[in-house]
Amino acid sequence: MSQVSHEREVALASGDTVVLTWAGATDTGRRRENNQDSLLAEFPLFVVADGMGGHAGGEIASQRTIVRLEEAVAAGEITTETIETALVAAVQDITAHPDTTDEGTGTTLTGVFFTVVGDDARWISLNIGDSRVYLLRDGALSQVTTDHSVVQELITAGRLSPEEAEGHPYSNVITRAVGVSEALPPDYREFSVQDGDRFVICSDGLTKELTDYGIQHFLGLNPTAGGAVDAMLAAALENGGRDNVTVIVVDVSRTSADGGSSSTVPIAVE
Repeated sequence: MSQVSHEREVALASGDTVVLTWAGATDTGRRRENNQDSLLAEFPLFVVADGMGGHAGGEIASQRTIVRLEEAVAAGEITTETIETALVAAVQDITAHPDTTDEGTGTTLTGVFFTVVGDDARWISLNIGDSRVYLLRDGALSQVTTDHSVVQELITAGRLSPEEAEGHPYSNVITRAVGVSEALPPDYREFSVQDGDRFVICSDGLTKELTDYGIQHFLGLNPTAGGAVDAMLAAALENGGRDNVTVIVVDVSRTSADGGSSSTVPIAVE
């Protein structure tokens, strides 16, 4: 099910070595006729896009967004500026396409990219919509991104509990997307690069079928990125596969100059 796992080694000016291993896969699921999800897992950028819109609109929106980001990766350094430039071009592509005249056409976009600042490495997460990034660090799983959705706004305002959000009639209504309206910049957060970190980047087709506990469970059972992707995708399909399902897992190994594992104090910038 998964793509062939990939690996990249990065030597830092500090003397530390970071090795990234990743895999990703997408599936139409058991109830949809076509797959409106797209993904890009190519160093240093790992992202998932979940399209929406009638006919082929959602598929076009997610694919054009990924194509423009692929071009940015091929052109060189990935930064917040190059990502936003790519998204402006993607919106122009989506708007100009004859099959995306519907105002509801667009796509989510979420993921992380690896960057080096000075002599150290950092992760930057990005998010538009309700696809998600999770980080498993020191045995604890946390959701890195905040959903741009009506339900999340109600939870933040204290008008809805997380339990009540399950099955809410507006659970699929998002408040931000890459689409025909405008190119809004993503939300960003910054993190240190720590030995043993595992990122999960996924569309809501996964989180509709697996709880956070389920995601952590399958990460624990599968030490390789490819194995974890296969296991989570299979479980999502077995649990119903009500939507397209896309997942990327990125594993981090960091070795210090003296040969031991190395990590730095985590930082987070909203």
